[in-house]
Amino acid sequence: MTITALMPVYPRCGVRPVRGEGAYLYGERGEKYLDFASGIAVNCLGHGHPKLVKAIADQAATLMHVSNLYGSPQGEHFAQRLIDATFADTVFFTNSGAEAVECAIKTARRYHFANGHPERHDLITFDTAFHGRTLGTISATNQPKMRDGFEPLLPGFKYASFNDLAGALALIDGNTAGFLLEPIQGEGGIRPATQEFLQGLRKACDEHGLLLVLDEVQAGYGRTGKLFAHELYGITPDIMAVAKGIGGGFPLGACLATEEAAKGMVIGTHGSTYGGNPLAMAAGEAVLDVILEEGFLANVEKMGNRLRQALEQMIPNHDHLFAGVQGHGLMLGLRLKSDSRRFVAHARDNHGLLLVAAGNNVVRILPPLNIDDSHVAECIERLSEAARVYVPAADD
Repeated sequence: MTITALMPVYPRCGVRPVRGEGAYLYGERGEKYLDFASGIAVNCLGHGHPKLVKAIADQAATLMHVSNLYGSPQGEHFAQRLIDATFADTVFFTNSGAEAVECAIKTARRYHFANGHPERHDLITFDTAFHGRTLGTISATNQPKMRDGFEPLLPGFKYASFNDLAGALALIDGNTAGFLLEPIQGEGGIRPATQEFLQGLRKACDEHGLLLVLDEVQAGYGRTGKLFAHELYGITPDIMAVAKGIGGGFPLGACLATEEAAKGMVIGTHGSTYGGNPLAMAAGEAVLDVILEEGFLANVEKMGNRLRQALEQMIPNHDHLFAGVQGHGLMLGLRLKSDSRRFVAHARDNHGLLLVAAGNNVVRILPPLNIDDSHVAECIERLSEAARVYVPAADD
């Protein structure tokens, strides 16, 4: 056999973590990495957070899984806490971000079906978006690298340019169900929506009876210094997909919705075998406990400002390589003048700094949300050293 035991769909690098502690990962040979990737914005409390570890261990020893055919006191309690902290009236728990987005798509379509308008099934989505890897979520993006080889894809999506309000509004017709977008695109290059754009979409939804569906899988759960990124814009969605940080590393996602938006989601319309099981709920409760502690989100904002300022001060020293910084809180993007993936590999392999490449030659900087000044200083030191010796490829 020539195929690997793990299906070869990832370009796996030489880093092979076996242990994590706080903001650090350790490899098989004891090598130490500063983890400013956080499992792509997943490990929001770093590695081995004692409260999260204890919650999972205690729940695993008590009850890990039961069918959703039975009542869920754990799920009901966690859902109510999310409702109390957000715009939502109801929650469906999933195992991943893609599943949360799938649920959001179904909820939006079912809303119009319940209102007697099954023809209103199209969602307007945006270029360079990333919503997941299922057939439904790759159909919601127009990126060939996600779609090629998987046709025929699902109908019911139209594509506009991100931050082009006029272009998005021009696509509204009698088949439109609403808009689906990330308030800050992650994989697309840490591209924040403009205030005018997101507020304009909200206004259009209100005027045309459409639904605003936000994918906050990466931008949400404290990463921007707000519990959810849409709070930066002074608007609320009708439906929202959440995952990544919600479980702090445990597989967990959620679809949140208002009562009105979820009116079509009745018995038999959706389900999940594992979604919302007691073990996941224990993890989610522990993460939320920490994020809602007094001062936690304020510290995310403070650390985000410190990191951004340090990056901006560093950039002129390496202006042959770096072009600028963008994003909010601890969801920052460092724009390069050459290939970001090659630089990420260089920083990882030669300087022990874990970052994440994104579109438009952007390096994503996504540290744990509980970092301190020492971690910011260490990141800048390693970045500076990496930039000092880095030689871009001739074709960059």
